[in-house]
Amino acid sequence: MAITHIAVLATALLALLCLPCAVAVVVCADELAARRFWGRGGRQERRALRCLERELSTRELPPPDREPGIDELVADLRRLDRQRRSPPTLDSVVWLTAVLRAYDQRLSLASRSLGLTEHLAQLDGMDRDIERVRVEGLLHAAGLRLRAA
Repeated sequence: MAITHIAVLATALLALLCLPCAVAVVVCADELAARRFWGRGGRQERRALRCLERELSTRELPPPDREPGIDELVADLRRLDRQRRSPPTLDSVVWLTAVLRAYDQRLSLASRSLGLTEHLAQLDGMDRDIERVRVEGLLHAAGLRLRAA
C-alpha cells in the first residue's frame, strides 16, 4: 500500500509541475507555429518587408503646405494695394482692417522669401504704417514693383 501512495504522490507532483508547461504550450502554440513558418520559408517575406520598409523610409514626402511663389505674392500685393486705396475699402473700417492684415501678411511672406527683415507683426498703429512703407521700399529696392503706376 505504501508503494501505491508513493506512486500516486509522485504522479500528482509530476502533474503539478508539468501542467503549467503543458498549458503554456497549448496557449502559445500559434506563436510557435508562426516562428517555425518565419524561420523556414519566411526569409523571402522578411527580405521583401525589409526592402519595402527601406524604400518607404527613404522616400521623400512632399511638403504639406507650400508657400506661394514670388510672382503670386507680387500679384496679391498689387491686388491688395489697389483694394486698400479704392473707395469701398475706405468706407468700411472692418474691410480696411482685413485688407491691411492680408497685405501685411503678404509683405511678410515676400520679405521672408527674399531674406529681408521685417517687423510688421510686432508693431501697431503708426509704427506699423511706417514699417509697411519701409518694407515696401526694401521690396522695391530688391526689384519688385508693387504698384502698377
